[in-house]
Amino acid sequence: MGSARDAILDALENLTAEELKRFKLKLLSVPLRPGFGRIPRGPLQSMDAIDLTDKLVSYYMDSYGPELTATVLREMGMQALAEQLGDRLRAPSAQPAALKASLQMAATPEPSRLHFVDQHRRALISRVTDVDGLLDALFDDKVLTEEQYQAVRAETTNPTKMRKLYSFMPAWDLKCKELFLQALRDIQPYLVDDLEKH
Repeated sequence: MGSARDAILDALENLTAEELKRFKLKLLSVPLRPGFGRIPRGPLQSMDAIDLTDKLVSYYMDSYGPELTATVLREMGMQALAEQLGDRLRAPSAQPAALKASLQMAATPEPSRLHFVDQHRRALISRVTDVDGLLDALFDDKVLTEEQYQAVRAETTNPTKMRKLYSFMPAWDLKCKELFLQALRDIQPYLVDDLEKH
């Protein structure tokens, strides 16, 4: 999580105590990308810049956390700081190759380049039977946070658990989707084989 986390932390550490308080208030009201939830208001109020950075990265991942941080800064009228954050992330050394590739794919989505887990979303929602095993694997691989893991486990049927799991997917990068696919191969290999034939 190196560079995205560092860029967010640098931006937040440039805020005064009053500006950080305003940042947290704005964070509760700015529109979010579909599939993302809000950080609960209670814990948010007491966070310092470091805690808030950790929470932004765990909730919104490397792929969306910096963008959301920049959006909130712009809403506060701090365009220069938002631009600095963007410039830092666009620097060639700031992004690992896999993250750059996944960001490029996100910027130019083509139906033919959809990942397996996106292509077969409907079938996976209806046909995965060992959702708890899949969740355990994703939690162990750090794809899911504790809160996300518990939110999916709280659903009552396998299809609703899978839908909830898919609601977190917009925040995932290519590596997360590959880990999801690998977990599926380990847990339900015949299902993956069957879908790969189509």
